[in-house]
Amino acid sequence: MINIEGSKPELRRSLLAVRARLTADDIADARSRLACRALELPELAKAHTVAAYVSIGGEPGTEGLREALRARGVRVLLPVLLEDNDLDWGRDEGPGRLVRARRGLLEPEGPRLGPEAVTGADVVLLPGLAVDRRGVRLGRGGGSYDRVLARLDRAGARPALVVLLYDGEVLGEVPGEAHDRPVHAAITPSAVHRFRAAQGPA
Repeated sequence: MINIEGSKPELRRSLLAVRARLTADDIADARSRLACRALELPELAKAHTVAAYVSIGGEPGTEGLREALRARGVRVLLPVLLEDNDLDWGRDEGPGRLVRARRGLLEPEGPRLGPEAVTGADVVLLPGLAVDRRGVRLGRGGGSYDRVLARLDRAGARPALVVLLYDGEVLGEVPGEAHDRPVHAAITPSAVHRFRAAQGPA
């Protein structure tokens, strides 16, 4: 049972506890269904560049989705964590071109494209723990994607913002801040959820 009352840290702990109970089969099944659901999204169908990420641990899996996008000829960007928790970007060239990095992350081994590379993306896939009916995303609290979203705003970039989640992680409300930028959609293994509060292409 997810406790939606209380602070962000308490909600994060509750959500992570639920994810920790998922089996390897649960994660694999969700990864496959999530990829199929995401590929139906019109924004991804017409995208030339997608900023994605490599899922780790119990996160909703991105490998199948990234592979399908690359097969379509889509340029897929992956984040590279910098010392100050900001994100640089590199091109996704497949699982054989990923290297281990800090905090257990997997990052592309090719050239770095710079933090501004994300501003050229048509779609930005965001990790998260939950989203609410307003499109407010709850992340892990590191602030890396807050910087990405601020960078997009400064550049006047308006990609579709999409968070990948498990079923049960679309909540009535999550704690938010005034500066939070709503996402346009959340994709779960069983549904696509769109949010009216978000402005932009989605």
